[in-house]
Amino acid sequence: MASLPLSAGSAPVSSSEANVTPRESNVQELPAIDEGWQAWRFCAAGFLIEVMIWGLEFSYGIFQDYYTSHPPFSSASPVTIAAVGTTSIAVQYCETILLSLFFERYPDLLKASVWVGLVLAFASLLLASFANQIWQLVLLQGVIFGASGALMYYPILVLLPQWFVQRRGLATGIIFSGSGIGGFRWTLRICAFAVLVVAGIGVLGMKPRLPTPTFQRGQRRPRFIPPQLQFIKTPLFWALGVSTVLQALSFFSVSLYIAPFVNLIASPLYASVALSLFNSSGVVGQIVIGHLCDRLPYAWIMFTCTLGSGIAVFVLWGFAHTLPPIFVFSVIFGGLMGGFNSVGPIAASDCAGNKPEQSSLVWACSFFLKGIAAVVGPLVSGILYDAGRSSGHRIDARYGAFGFGQVEIFVGVCAMATSVMSIVVAIARHRVRA
Repeated sequence: MASLPLSAGSAPVSSSEANVTPRESNVQELPAIDEGWQAWRFCAAGFLIEVMIWGLEFSYGIFQDYYTSHPPFSSASPVTIAAVGTTSIAVQYCETILLSLFFERYPDLLKASVWVGLVLAFASLLLASFANQIWQLVLLQGVIFGASGALMYYPILVLLPQWFVQRRGLATGIIFSGSGIGGFRWTLRICAFAVLVVAGIGVLGMKPRLPTPTFQRGQRRPRFIPPQLQFIKTPLFWALGVSTVLQALSFFSVSLYIAPFVNLIASPLYASVALSLFNSSGVVGQIVIGHLCDRLPYAWIMFTCTLGSGIAVFVLWGFAHTLPPIFVFSVIFGGLMGGFNSVGPIAASDCAGNKPEQSSLVWACSFFLKGIAAVVGPLVSGILYDAGRSSGHRIDARYGAFGFGQVEIFVGVCAMATSVMSIVVAIARHRVRA
């Protein structure tokens, strides 16, 4: 039990600081770890929330394709339309570190925040369905939906280590796989009610395994920023941070531009097929890779995933002029790079070392970096794509059809650079354990 990673909702608090509510409980009263219906109920609840939050955000390429080709948003610049999706993802990732610090001090508010997030998510999508200007979409479908998603998603990060230890990689993969499942006004309204119902069911099952600390008026709460953040000084943390940024630069560029690329080859229907293959492959990849992380060194799993993805970019996407190679690329890249995310909780626990209660803060730092990269990656890709189009590249170009050559090189280089950093992670990890 002493090795369990704890966090908000289970943060170590001295008896002078908090009273654990009614069930002062000894260990025998706690549900089983890694098994039992309560642990897997939590896993299923997390999956439902993941489907409705990340699944919707990672499918923004379909919304983007519609917004750019239909009024009232077709007159807006492609970069501004793309900003709706990237803003939502970035806000959700970056907000996580703020929530981590807040709930370290107020763990008793964790459950209430999930319900607040659910209401905000429903309202933001419903109101977005009435939008007539692109800034309204950026605010509603971008900023507010992203912020509400973080409120709903954060409890998964802090409660998962309570429920799973030996099978944490598998449980993470199952939960994260939900991100690959998922006229525009009624589409947004349907999505709003789907989020309310499906994610609402997930919220009902989002229960902690350990008693939540409660505080009486006047009692001292934990500090917003925990003392002795030793992990920040370790090479392993920074190697993982650089790997996270490079992987996100590559992954989010593809997730946003795969549908527009296919739309230039064939009809919007096939663009939807490519994005569906990309996301559904991530479902399988996250479960399989999460399971492997319980058995194999995660650094070498990172290396394999990113090396394979980089090769797929240069060989399949780079030379693609027809649908078959781009469909194969969608499956390989989506499965490997999507599955890469399952490494997160295992790496965070490893990086936290002998302070497992800080593992969720490590994970939150990783999310913050990923949120920045989620904006920068597509932005750089958009600039490179505009430059490629203006240079007169055509479909008959041997490499980089439709002006996507520079985008493909950027994505491929980032993926290959991540594989190199994975070796650095393996070395840093070995030195920590030595």
